[in-house]
Amino acid sequence: MAGKRRQFGRVRKLPSGRYQARYVGPDGQLRPAPETFRTKREADDWLAVKQTEMRQGDWLDPDAGKVPFGPYAVAWVKERELTSTTRQLYGSLLKHHLEPTFGAVNVADISAPLVRRWRADKLAAGTGPTTVAKAYALLRAILGTALSDQLIRRNPCQIKGASVVHTPERPTATVKEVYALADAVDPRFRALVLLAGFLGLRWGELIGLHRRDVDLDHGTVRVRRSVAELGNGQREIKAPKSAAGKRTVSIPSVIVPDVRDHLKRYAEPGADGRVFVGAKGATPRRNHFNRLWHKACSEAGVSGLHFHDLRHTGNTLAASTGASTRELMARMGHSTARAALIYQHASADRDRLIADALSGLVEKSRKGTDQDQEPERHAGDTAG
Repeated sequence: MAGKRRQFGRVRKLPSGRYQARYVGPDGQLRPAPETFRTKREADDWLAVKQTEMRQGDWLDPDAGKVPFGPYAVAWVKERELTSTTRQLYGSLLKHHLEPTFGAVNVADISAPLVRRWRADKLAAGTGPTTVAKAYALLRAILGTALSDQLIRRNPCQIKGASVVHTPERPTATVKEVYALADAVDPRFRALVLLAGFLGLRWGELIGLHRRDVDLDHGTVRVRRSVAELGNGQREIKAPKSAAGKRTVSIPSVIVPDVRDHLKRYAEPGADGRVFVGAKGATPRRNHFNRLWHKACSEAGVSGLHFHDLRHTGNTLAASTGASTRELMARMGHSTARAALIYQHASADRDRLIADALSGLVEKSRKGTDQDQEPERHAGDTAG
């Protein structure tokens, strides 16, 4: 039976008794409905929806989303300016957590129920919550681009809070424990432990220091670069990942003699000489240092403390001096989603006062004259 001509689209009755609807899209292509309809009214209603979408500029090419997620995701990562470590992380998340489920599925066919089942199955299978949260965040970002590319009408990643990484509170060390660890570790890394514990510098920032970055006359350390270790064993020297990370941090005067002694005995010569090198002159590797760290913890009687916890220790100690949130952010190189906090700069004079107050706190604690000056432990701390 020949279909009647309509103002928009055509409807015809098939030999089966069902109705087929089709129309010419804005691209000039004939677009049939993906399924037939039980009644002519249903076919007319479907055409009315398509006509409204075209009038409002909300029409999507039904074939555009017929792109497998796997190749689309690979292209998504390739097109972005990412650090080597982030690119490596995304590649691992895609390979091990996203592609097995979504790789062969067309982008347009990834539904909210499919995403929910994938996440539930991952957690049930014992995949760590942090890994699942990171994989979900990556999936949501990729499909967010698909939405912008008009491949899909709605992002199917709609699970509230699913991309939030819940990091458990880590312990802090006391001042005495920081010194005990510094005394127990290989002497060429004593200053590294003190700078981590009292300045709160990251591992990559510490091993990225050159002599020109350390100004003992003014008692400061300039953080201008960081060394990242990749999964393939290679190392990458990069700038701090945010504007806040590029900073000058004042050294508590109480540890300046330790830093001076380290520079004299262990650092490479010249302004560009590396501050921290191994016994054979190479930049320290994290896995080798971790063995030294665990040995030092055992000798110092400190348990459950990771090296990165010294950064948390430095932050806690600085906070105990009465430093403001803005001053702490400047000192620690913190960055958040709040641009006003990221780019506000604390004064150098105020940072010096923080360092001096911190120095006094350390000296009092070491002399045992004012134990109350040490920061209180967090619940669940296991150190000591």
